[in-house]
Amino acid sequence: MVASISSRIAFVSIALGLGMTPVLAFAQEKQPGKSFVENFASLDKKRWYVSDGWSNGAHQNCTWSKGQVGLKDNTLTLGFAPQKTKDRDYVCGEIQTNARYSYGTYEARIKAAAGSGFNTSFFSYIGPQQKQPWDEIDFEFLGKDPSRVQLNTYVNGKGGNEKLVGVPEGADSKYNDYAFVWEKDRLRYYVNGKLVHTVTDPAALPTHPQKIFLSLWASDKMKSWLGAFSMPGTPVSAEFARVAFTALGEACQFPESVACSLD
Repeated sequence: MVASISSRIAFVSIALGLGMTPVLAFAQEKQPGKSFVENFASLDKKRWYVSDGWSNGAHQNCTWSKGQVGLKDNTLTLGFAPQKTKDRDYVCGEIQTNARYSYGTYEARIKAAAGSGFNTSFFSYIGPQQKQPWDEIDFEFLGKDPSRVQLNTYVNGKGGNEKLVGVPEGADSKYNDYAFVWEKDRLRYYVNGKLVHTVTDPAALPTHPQKIFLSLWASDKMKSWLGAFSMPGTPVSAEFARVAFTALGEACQFPESVACSLD
């Protein structure tokens, strides 16, 4: 089985295994999220929370830093750079929504980072930090192989639903559109508007409203999954040109949206 462990989840697992109490900072907005399209002209603090000042466990070799979250030309950039902070030698970037979102279409336009040991992520998550069961839906871009993206779900803490699908021309070479449509009885994943995977097994379908996360991080310990970490000689970053959520039953919000052509 591929060792797909999203960053914040890995810490929970490691901490519990060591008898530790996980300490993670998350925005705690409980109000249900409404449909939106984020084009990153600015970073609205009512919608987004910037992770800053902690890491998600011993596996992660960087500390979340607001300094690695930037905006330019309607693009969100999440960076990774050498910088000593506490017990880590690198800093990295993550943002998360304040609100939680339920069934609907989740979309992001992404140029992922390349490089062995790196993980660019677009995912939804809820868990013990919010006093909820651990549910999660993932797009994870493993920098060791940008020709593919890994899909996965967790339901009440149980994963093992990994699937690798191809990304034409590579996830790092240009912007590509990624979407998942989450319904009560079905989960569908899309790459550039093409359906690439469908989940109908109830045991693999999350049921709890979740927050949306965008992140870039790395590990020098999870070699079997991410590959051996190697810091490139040039800056490392992941770029996000658009993120959107369209609630089920609502009209699509932009022409390229998968929600415009759903059955």
